[in-house]
Amino acid sequence: MSTYRAFEVTGARNFELVTREIVDPPAGHVRLRVESCGVCHSDALAVEGLRADPSQPVVPGHEVVGVIDAVGEGVSAWSVGDRVGVGFLGGHCGECTPCRRGDFVNCADQPQTGTTTDGGYAEVVIARSSGLVRVPDELSPALAAPLLCAGLTTFSALSRLHVRPGGLVAIQGIGGLGHLGLQYAARLGYRVAAIARGKEKERLALELGASHYIDSSAQDPGAELRKLGGADAIVATAASGPSMTPLVPGLAARGHMVVVGVSMDPLTVATPDLIFGPRTITGSLTGSAIENEDNLEFSSRSGIRPMIETMPLSQAPEAYAHMMSGKARFRVVLDTAA
Repeated sequence: MSTYRAFEVTGARNFELVTREIVDPPAGHVRLRVESCGVCHSDALAVEGLRADPSQPVVPGHEVVGVIDAVGEGVSAWSVGDRVGVGFLGGHCGECTPCRRGDFVNCADQPQTGTTTDGGYAEVVIARSSGLVRVPDELSPALAAPLLCAGLTTFSALSRLHVRPGGLVAIQGIGGLGHLGLQYAARLGYRVAAIARGKEKERLALELGASHYIDSSAQDPGAELRKLGGADAIVATAASGPSMTPLVPGLAARGHMVVVGVSMDPLTVATPDLIFGPRTITGSLTGSAIENEDNLEFSSRSGIRPMIETMPLSQAPEAYAHMMSGKARFRVVLDTAA
């Protein structure tokens, strides 16, 4: 084949299915035949015109799983036929100050897959080799794809916590991030409290690994966490600042809340809730490529699986709209082979 299909987007939600010429990967890059691509809320950066220049077409999608079919000059660690993934961070440069200090997540010269460089709403992707992630054979492409971003986001947040085995960790929100966060927290050996709105989510939360369920529409979540002894950590996944605010008083002394749900709404904190404890609030942004490999290996061995709905590449605009509607349960994946 000399051409491939891709969905470009310009402006806000202006999708166009185009045919592109297949080109060889440049030095330091590989070319992938895409098998699956997750549809993530962060795709809004491209699709809703939130980029620096929305008039320039870009292919969205940053939960990409595919097979390498060409290797660029200077690439020695990867071969044709390798099954790999590419996440939101498209590969560190290795030369900027953060990279030289080993802080690859904050590389100053790193493409954002599907936002600043073309992503996986396509049959072919070219990716920087330093951003590649090995995908275990035990994970199908459709199940591996959401783990590259939603999975890594919650896995990284939990991995950086200093919580004793058996400590109380609360996961706020049972959605695309939260349903994975519950599984990770349980497999890591924590006592897990799930926080969500409505009693109808309690059964699923317990099935996913929660020991306790707090209905934030009927109870004060902070007070309920204090009844349980206080949370050693809270991972806030719901994209709502006001829903996070009541959680802070539920932290135990020296407890830590990690925010991974992106929202433009402010999170309001009373200073005594920070000082008398003390307590800490931080954010967490995904992880490096090698940390993503750790994530996939842990997920594979521990039986962590996303709940997904699959749609063919030809329905990418509809898949994005379905994801943004909030009705997806819980991740939408484009099946390129279909």
